[in-house]
Amino acid sequence: MIILGRAVSDETPNSEVPPPSQPPVAEAAVEPAEPVDPLEASKAEVAKLRDQLLRTAADFDNFRKRSRRELADMEKRAREDLIKDLLPVFDNLERATAHAETATDVKALGDGIGLVARQFLDTLSKIGIERIKAQGQPFDPAFHEAVQQFETTEHPPGTVMHEVQAGYKQGEKLVRPALVVVAKAPPN
Repeated sequence: MIILGRAVSDETPNSEVPPPSQPPVAEAAVEPAEPVDPLEASKAEVAKLRDQLLRTAADFDNFRKRSRRELADMEKRAREDLIKDLLPVFDNLERATAHAETATDVKALGDGIGLVARQFLDTLSKIGIERIKAQGQPFDPAFHEAVQQFETTEHPPGTVMHEVQAGYKQGEKLVRPALVVVAKAPPN
């Protein structure tokens, strides 16, 4: 015999059956889930992925625009800083020009212009630009541009004997090569 979901053997008809701790649960009426159309599920997944793709593309576009804007701002600030560094040199050149019109002492004028040139080189050094040493150095096509070769016995062949125009570099990057005259051996 079965009492409340527990089987009781016929051998012990008088034994007490302890009450169940929970009332018996009738089988719940399980409603069958609506059948899912695979086509509709795929369309929903595609729509979800498309939305994610569009959002990611928009985020990337915004990032790219923001990066360009920040880069342009940094370049502008760098130019402003450079101009601030160069303006005192320009001011001193204007003073030297104004003084040259009335100056009678040519040596003092030359000394003043030399001071302005030194101030300009100091400003270039401050921003990391240095002059390339050329005269007396072996010709290096990475830093020198030969504009002429000159036959001589006074300098070893392949040596820079004269600098026509100074060259400059910023760190290891060439800003402008030095224009030089290179010594070559005379014909025998």
